[in-house]
Amino acid sequence: MSDLNEFNKNGFIIKKQLFTDDEINKLINFINSNSDKENQSRKTRSSTGNLNLTIWNHPSDDLFGKFSTNERIVKPMENFLGDEVYHYHSKIIWKKPGDGGFDWHQDYGYWYHNACLYPDMASCFIMLDKATKENGCLKVLKGSHKVGRIGHGVSDTPEQTADIERITELEKRHESVYITAEPGDALFFHSNLLHSSDANKSKNSRRTLIVCFNVKSNSPYKEIAHASYTRLKVSPSNAIMDYKND
Repeated sequence: MSDLNEFNKNGFIIKKQLFTDDEINKLINFINSNSDKENQSRKTRSSTGNLNLTIWNHPSDDLFGKFSTNERIVKPMENFLGDEVYHYHSKIIWKKPGDGGFDWHQDYGYWYHNACLYPDMASCFIMLDKATKENGCLKVLKGSHKVGRIGHGVSDTPEQTADIERITELEKRHESVYITAEPGDALFFHSNLLHSSDANKSKNSRRTLIVCFNVKSNSPYKEIAHASYTRLKVSPSNAIMDYKND
C-alpha cells in the first residue's frame, strides 16, 4: 500500500526514523541551551491533570524552523493533502511525570472555529523522547477521520472534547491504536482523526514537536488565531545538521 493510500484509509501514517538520532539530540540540546521556548510555555489543564504547552504561528530561522519547514515533512504533507501547504502553527508539548492527557478530540474540531472552511489540514507529530503507554503516548481511532467533523463541547476543563455519545459508538467500530514510537519517528495525521492521550505515569518526561499545516486554498477567511497563508520556504534535508547556533 502506498503512503498516500494508507493515509487516506487510516487517517494517519507513521514514518520510522524520519529524523536521525543525531538530529533529535541536536534539537534536544538546542532546547536545553535556549530557554526561550520553555519560558514561553503555559501550563494548560487537561482532563487528567496539567501539562506544558508552547505554541507559535510562524516558523523561525532557528533550529525549530529547520525542522518545521524541512522537506522530509513538507513533501509528504503536500502528497497527503493534495495541494501546496503552509505552516499553520507549531507547538512543543512537555509532558512531565504526573502531567495529564487529553480526552478524544479532533484538531479540526478547534480549527473549524478559526475560519478554516475545510478540513484539508494535518499535523506531523515528531517524537523527541520514546513514546510509551506508560508515559501517555498518543492514541488514535483508526479511520475515524472519515466520519467528518464531530461537535465539540466544553467539558469541565478549558479544553473542548468531542461528543461523548458519538465517541462511545465510534470506539465500538474503530480500532484504538497506541502510537508507541522511538525518538525520530514521526506521525502524520489528518485534522479529523480522533485522538487522545493518557496521563504520564512514568518517571520521565515526554517531549514532542508538533508541526501543523494547512493548504493554501484553505487559508482562513478572516484573522482569528493562527497564521493565514504565507508561502513556505522549504528547508533542504541537510539544513538541520548544517544549522549553526550563533
